[in-house]
Amino acid sequence: MPAPAPQDRQGRPLRDLRISVTDRCNLRCNYCMPAEVFGKDYRFLAREELLTFEEIQRLTAILVGRGVRRIRLTGGEPLVRSGLPRLVAGLAGLDGVDDLSLTTNGVLLPLHAADLAAAGLRRVTVSLDSLDESIFRRMNSVGAGVAEVLKGIEAAQAAGLGPVKINAVVRRGFNETTVVDLVRHFRGTGVIVRFIEYMDVGNSNGWQLKEVVPAAELIGMIHREFPLRPLDANHSGEVARRWAHADGQGEIGVISSVSRPFCDDCRRLRLSPEGRIYTCLFAGTGHDMRAPMRAGADDQALGREVERVWSTRDDAYSRRRSAATVSLPRVEMSHIGG
Repeated sequence: MPAPAPQDRQGRPLRDLRISVTDRCNLRCNYCMPAEVFGKDYRFLAREELLTFEEIQRLTAILVGRGVRRIRLTGGEPLVRSGLPRLVAGLAGLDGVDDLSLTTNGVLLPLHAADLAAAGLRRVTVSLDSLDESIFRRMNSVGAGVAEVLKGIEAAQAAGLGPVKINAVVRRGFNETTVVDLVRHFRGTGVIVRFIEYMDVGNSNGWQLKEVVPAAELIGMIHREFPLRPLDANHSGEVARRWAHADGQGEIGVISSVSRPFCDDCRRLRLSPEGRIYTCLFAGTGHDMRAPMRAGADDQALGREVERVWSTRDDAYSRRRSAATVSLPRVEMSHIGG
């Protein structure tokens, strides 16, 4: 029988797992992997430092046996890691997994969407911060165009990876004026647009509170153009607050980690590309699972370590955010996924 799902010090069960399969990305978005930090001299993980797909599947099976039900593949950009459908197939075959999804910038989706769907991937979330070409290119820093991402979204829909969700990070002074345009474009298409408050993840993105556009302001500007009504959450621990178009033309979401934290119901564990588990997106350090696994630890020993880490968890960074916590060292979002 599977072990009981561990609970942390605040009574939160382990339910969601984010697996970062690579620390590399083909874009350099200024809120995540700014080009001036992650340039040509930046040292990314070597191949031998990455967990193999077999190691990822083994750890995931142990975590599923301890309560994980929802799995999301992230990066970096997960599609830059070759052979990803093979990992998807292995994870899709695990008994007890209710949802298997992937977050991507969408540029490479036309090449991989069909294979990922055939392997058992269920959904994708695509990052698209603006439909304005100049703003989008400014934010991703490498000149990727809006049309490339839209083709990726179309490929995902054609492959049945739906409902497709769009993640748009809103940063004041960059793209807040294009929020309503995104809503207008995807209304009635079945695509769900979600707006994310600009967060102080990692230490490289130059975060300032004045650049955060609060969720209430975002909802207000959308509601004035397209009336909205609130929706219930799809499941416990869902981070996005859902809103439906009053005329029935679909829904949007807002993720308000800064203005309205959701730490009290956070059930996520994150696995980094080199095999460290992190109990919070804003964590300073992780716990190494690769070393004991490669040293010969059995599944029971690895499971006990997971239980120890989760049972001592007391993270609530967004609820406790202050001038003091903002200056603390934190793992980069590009390393463990958003």
